[in-house]
Amino acid sequence: MGLQRLHVATRYSEAAIFNGVVYLAGMVPECEAKDIRSQTADVLKQIDIRLAEAGSHKGLILRTQIFIADLKDFAGMNEVWDAWVTPGTAPPRATVQAALTNPEWKVEIVVTAAQAAMA
Repeated sequence: MGLQRLHVATRYSEAAIFNGVVYLAGMVPECEAKDIRSQTADVLKQIDIRLAEAGSHKGLILRTQIFIADLKDFAGMNEVWDAWVTPGTAPPRATVQAALTNPEWKVEIVVTAAQAAMA
C-alpha cells in the first residue's frame, strides 16, 4: 500500500495515509467562536470528517496530541472531548499548553488513527 495524501496544499496536507495508518495534520478551529467548548467541538467535527475520508473513525484513534493556548481552558476542552470520545475507546493522549499560531485559536489537535480495513 503506497503513500496517499488528502487535501494537499502548498505547505501541508490535511492527512497522509501509509500502511493502514492515518496521520492528520493539526486541526484548528474554523468557526468564528471564541470559547474553548465551541472551538473544541469544531475541531473534533473536522477530525470526524478527515478520518471518514481516510477510511477511519474516532474509535480507531491510536494517539492524540492536544495543544491548548491557556491551561485555564483544560476543563472546558475536556468536557467536550469526554462527550465526543466513544466509551471504551479513549486513545492515548497528551495535552500541553502551547502558543498557537493564530492568537484567536484556543486549541489544536493532532490525531493518528488506524484505517478501518486494517483494524
